[in-house]
Amino acid sequence: MAILKIARMGNPILLQTAEPVPDPTAPEIRRLVADMVETLLDADAAGLAAPQVHVPLRLFVFRVRPERVTALAEDTPTGPGVVALINPVVEPAGERIVVEWEGCLSIPGLRGAVPRLERIRYRGVTPSGEPVDATVSGFHARVVQHEMDHLDGILYPMRMEDFALFGFIEELTRAAAASVHAPREGGRDG
Repeated sequence: MAILKIARMGNPILLQTAEPVPDPTAPEIRRLVADMVETLLDADAAGLAAPQVHVPLRLFVFRVRPERVTALAEDTPTGPGVVALINPVVEPAGERIVVEWEGCLSIPGLRGAVPRLERIRYRGVTPSGEPVDATVSGFHARVVQHEMDHLDGILYPMRMEDFALFGFIEELTRAAAASVHAPREGGRDG
């Protein structure tokens, strides 16, 4: 296994539509998935799509840790391991759109507020050829939609509606901390 180099925003591969994987059970696909899992874990990330590691194929790996799930019933952790989804299909499972902060390994150091469907259904296959079919919500749904976008040549800033909610993590953190301590308009602290 190996840690793979991650393509950063500006690399043309991130703007391409990825090709379907002809044989999800092929040994080279299993090796790619193993390397992507190792890269994901090394980066301590939630998801990683094949185009992000310079491979224009329709597959991604992801994990949803228990501490990241919301109170929504279908926002479920992926368990102790990482899920590999090959040739995924995502469809809406509701109409509600929510705006939440996202980051991306291909856009290091930045965060943005991105609108996404709160609830989706996704399907695909694993590297062993097992079918996957799940309906999820919350953070779980957000991660899958983010990674699916990578397969379609879309980076999260392309989905943003308000660029006032886009910036460097340390600046956004500093601004949020300052706003907590700022005096209320028309009055004094206290």
